[in-house]
Order: sequence, then C-alpha cells, then structure tokens
Amino acid sequence: MIRLLLCLCLVLPLLAPRGAGAHALEPGYLELVPLGGAEWRVTWRVPQVGGRPMPIAARLPPSCAPRAGEAGVFDGRAFVTGWVAKCEAGLAGGEIRIEGLEATQTDVLVRYALDPEGRPQAERLTPQRPAFVIPPPRGMLALAGSYVSLGVDHILKGIDHLLFVFALLLLIRDGRRLLWAVTAFTLAHSLSLAAASLGWIVVPAPPVEAVVALSIMVLAAELVHPEGRGLRLTERYPWSVAFAFGLLHGLGFARALLDIGLPEGEVPLALFSFNVGVELGQVMFIALVLLTGSLLFRLYPRLSDRMLLPGSAGRLAMAYSIGTLSAYWVVQRVAGFVA
Repeated sequence: MIRLLLCLCLVLPLLAPRGAGAHALEPGYLELVPLGGAEWRVTWRVPQVGGRPMPIAARLPPSCAPRAGEAGVFDGRAFVTGWVAKCEAGLAGGEIRIEGLEATQTDVLVRYALDPEGRPQAERLTPQRPAFVIPPPRGMLALAGSYVSLGVDHILKGIDHLLFVFALLLLIRDGRRLLWAVTAFTLAHSLSLAAASLGWIVVPAPPVEAVVALSIMVLAAELVHPEGRGLRLTERYPWSVAFAFGLLHGLGFARALLDIGLPEGEVPLALFSFNVGVELGQVMFIALVLLTGSLLFRLYPRLSDRMLLPGSAGRLAMAYSIGTLSAYWVVQRVAGFVA
C-alpha cells in the first residue's frame, strides 16, 4: 500500500485554511413547530464565533409576524432565541431565508411541519443556497437526504477526524490489516454516535474533543517509532486500536446531531441517514487519498521511498506535522474547559 503517501499532498492543503479550529461545522438550526391556529413556535440557534453570535439572521415568510426574534441567549455553545410567529397564509409557498449565510462557511438545518398532524420536514441551507421556498408536504426520502448531506458535510469539514484516518493510512500498509482497522473504526463510531444521540451516553463535548485530538497524537507517535524495535501497537492490534479510538470519534460526530436535534417520530431514520452520510464522506476521503497517491507515485516512482519508508525524512516530517497540530488542539481544547 505504498500509495498511501498521497497523504502529504492532501492533508497539508486541508490543514492550512482552518488549522486552529478542527471542527469547522457548527451548524445553525431553525425549527418551526405548528401550534395550530396559524401559529408556529420558532427556535433559532446561531453558532458562536469568538464568543459572539455568527452574523446571520433567520427570516420567515412575509406572511409571518414577527419574521425574526430578539437577540439570543448563550447556552454554552450557541446563541438561542425563540418566539411564536403567526403566519396567516401558512408556510407552504413562503420563503425562509438566512441572511448573511452566504458570507460564512457553515450551514443551517431548517426543520418544520406545515400543520400539527403533518410529518416534520427538513431542509439544509448553505452559503451557496441561503434560502428556499417551502414546498408542499414531502415524504421520508427528503428527510433522509437532508441528514445524509449533513453527515457528509460534517465529516469532510472535520479536519481532526480526517487527520486520524489519514494517520491510519500511513501506519497500516498491509491491505488486509487496513481493511480491518477501517471497518472497526466505522463500527465503533457508529455505535457511540447512536448511543450519544439517543441520550444513552451523556459526555460533555469539550473533554471528548480533547481526547479526540489526543488520539491523533498517539498515532503520530506511532509514526516516528524507530524501525527495528518490533511492531508498533497499531500494527500489532490494528482492529482494537481503531475500535477504541472510533468510540471516541463517534461521540464527537454526535455533537452535530445534538446541536440540531432529531425529528420527533423520525429519530431512527435521521440517525441512520446521518451515519450513512458520515461513512460516505469517509469513503470519499480514503478513495481520494489512495487515488492521489497512486497518481503521484506513477509520475515520481522514487517519491514513495523518500516519503513512506520508516525513518525517511518525508515520513518524519508528516509525523511531526500531525503531532504538532494535534498537540495544539489538545492544549487549546483542554484550556477551553479548564479555564
């Protein structure tokens, strides 16, 4: 699996733009719950940036009053506000817009129902699509699609999770062992994601994020393990190591779902769809890494020896880069909940 080196070219561009903040995705969340009598209870959750609310604002259809709420109250992770809106013409056919979203790098999940007996619907808004017109009632397929999209977006913007997978690709060069390790990692984070999202496990987010960063440091230390001193822990027990760390990463994945909530009556579907999205994003990343590595080594055959062999300068450079960044995250995240 020499091709795994693609890694260097792929990871460095990923880290450069957002090195300090591993979790780029802190989604906004807008919920409209019908109360009857043309009234909806509105909950608007705005991500925080540097201790202040992100400069975005939810605007309901013109037939609703009021169309926006007052300033939100910080709940430890985001600014939350709520109000009751009266929409005489109903919601169907009206436009919901998130003002200022086009200038951000986040997204907003909008969850709503057209009437008290109606099935909850979900719509994902992005900087490229900050508004949508509420359609007539849709089925479960649309809800599933929204959560699959959210899962893909979460994993692809979660630089720390991708960096962990990248380090696994560098460490485990045997194809069969790598397959078992990735399978174990997937199984583990799927289990802990479900358990945390359903409330079976309650763990504060800051310690989990710190331990996730610590898991990357462990793999970085494995990468600089001197040749000739026996197999590294990850090489001896790839399944066990990947499974243990996967449980931790699953708790991190669950944070996105806990931030936006799960639709009542459709929890299994939303949870399954989000997890499918996470897996799709992970497979996309691995495939891109292997494909890029394969192309690089075809063009520059000597590059693999210089970058992937134990003790080579390129391998050590990657290991120390991964270790330095993950150590920074550990310190940053521990300071965030200890201070």
